[in-house]
Amino acid sequence: MPVKILKVNHDNDGRRIDNYLMSIYKNIPKSKIYSIIRKGEVRVNSGRVKPNSKIQSDDLIRIPPYLTEDKKDFKQIIDKNLKNLIKKNIIFENSNYIVINKPSGIAVHGGTKNSIGIIDIIRSTHSDTIDLCHRIDKETSGCLVLSKNKKSNKWFNKLLIDKKIKKKYLAILKGHLGSNKEIKTLINKSETSNKKSFISDDGKESISIFKPKLKLNSSCLTEIEIFTGRTHQIRVQSNHIGHPVLNDDRYGDKDFNKEMSPKNIKRMALHSMLVEFNDMDNKFISVKAELDDSFLQLLEVLK
Repeated sequence: MPVKILKVNHDNDGRRIDNYLMSIYKNIPKSKIYSIIRKGEVRVNSGRVKPNSKIQSDDLIRIPPYLTEDKKDFKQIIDKNLKNLIKKNIIFENSNYIVINKPSGIAVHGGTKNSIGIIDIIRSTHSDTIDLCHRIDKETSGCLVLSKNKKSNKWFNKLLIDKKIKKKYLAILKGHLGSNKEIKTLINKSETSNKKSFISDDGKESISIFKPKLKLNSSCLTEIEIFTGRTHQIRVQSNHIGHPVLNDDRYGDKDFNKEMSPKNIKRMALHSMLVEFNDMDNKFISVKAELDDSFLQLLEVLK
């Protein structure tokens, strides 16, 4: 097979190589894209790159010859009820952005364990130009922002870098927080344990403010505003201060989860409640996502 070469156009100048490839090979699992980059099978101007490396106009990207777009028509195989659920959960839409109140249990991007993600569903109902502006965990519910074009996607990512996007979450945490807490930690990621994040001296600065809102049975409802966007930031920091998120199977307290949560409600008690930012035209966008029934049931049981 002949080697494939992609030439970067002006519209993709400054994009991360991983995001660029995912926008082209939309139906190839994210994990596969990361794998071929890390193995050096993707080269930019003949050199190896990292997944977060930025590409420039006219860069030449070598793609493994075996890499082909999955020809499955997702528009045909996505369940109609799933499409309707996501469509019903659109809580904001304009010419540049869509904001979804993402249900817990649905991944934002397809992977080895999740063949279909939110991005696939929205592309099937709207357009292939839809891209994720950011990500939230599969088990987290709430505000998820998607862009309708590359300019608005770049704008949102610049706002993220400049810390000009407000994000607030609600979580049910183990124990009772006595007062507001500003949590500053250094968070790193492990490449050998499913990208599990951890506190590390050589990690990246991670800042959150925890505000207790309601005392519950051996737990508390807490509002959390994040000022950085590290992987699993809230979950890692909550565990670090001794107040892990209820039903967090990765970082949480298994005994606490088993004791406090009803057997029929296994969803992680973390919800992205608010996102606010100014768009390219300096129009202020503020979107709030209501709690779903499963989260409200957890609150009712714990009162």
